[in-house]
Amino acid sequence: MTQELRLNPETGALDIAVSVDWHETQKLLKLAFPLDIHAERAASEIQFGHIFRPTHTNTSWDAARFETVAHRWVHVGEPGYGVAIANDASYGYDIRRGGADGSATSTVVRASLLRAPLFPDPESDQGTHEFSFSLTAGAEIADAISEGYRLNVVERVVRGSNEVPALLTCSNSAVVIETIKLAEDRSGDVVIRLYESLGSRVRATITPEFGWRSVVQTDLLERAIAPTAIDGDEEGDVSVTLRPFQIVTLRFSRS
Repeated sequence: MTQELRLNPETGALDIAVSVDWHETQKLLKLAFPLDIHAERAASEIQFGHIFRPTHTNTSWDAARFETVAHRWVHVGEPGYGVAIANDASYGYDIRRGGADGSATSTVVRASLLRAPLFPDPESDQGTHEFSFSLTAGAEIADAISEGYRLNVVERVVRGSNEVPALLTCSNSAVVIETIKLAEDRSGDVVIRLYESLGSRVRATITPEFGWRSVVQTDLLERAIAPTAIDGDEEGDVSVTLRPFQIVTLRFSRS
């Protein structure tokens, strides 16, 4: 097993590249992050949001929760200071208060990387594997979300003769534009899906950089719904109000 640690000059995060040639039996490999953080709970990403779970084992239910799921990131913090850990392919974690020294003022985050069971597949996870993590100190949940996207949606740069403007811009960083696509009915309409990522009630202004005639709010099957929570103005901006973790799909007609 090899680890490569790099300080990212753009984000300030510690990038961790892990390479493992795995040939164990009945073992579980974890990557541990002992943190000097007194965290009563941890935030774990779920689809289009996050969930808080306690870090203590005060009850039998807490003790039985020996591993929990997280998608692209976890965040642990105390008032005024937090740490974000993002990953690109590891979704099982155990997060517990207290380190190896038994200190109640520290928190250990462990990501499950590989396992070696005998049943049902004795060859499970055997071979070479690569993992990517990032650790950001002094991070808020918004920083964890940004790091999760950075590791999982790698930016692709294509050089051209002219600069190409963004298709859309959003005035509120709490609102994440998750998807931009053409409508499934091949009408040429542009569909965007966005969500509120911080668990708060927000209002945001969406500015399309392409020409459009009308906009409606739709369901996930791109069918118009009413009433809508959107307002358009003469300058081509669209205002939308979102509740905590709300998903909104907008359909822009160009004809």
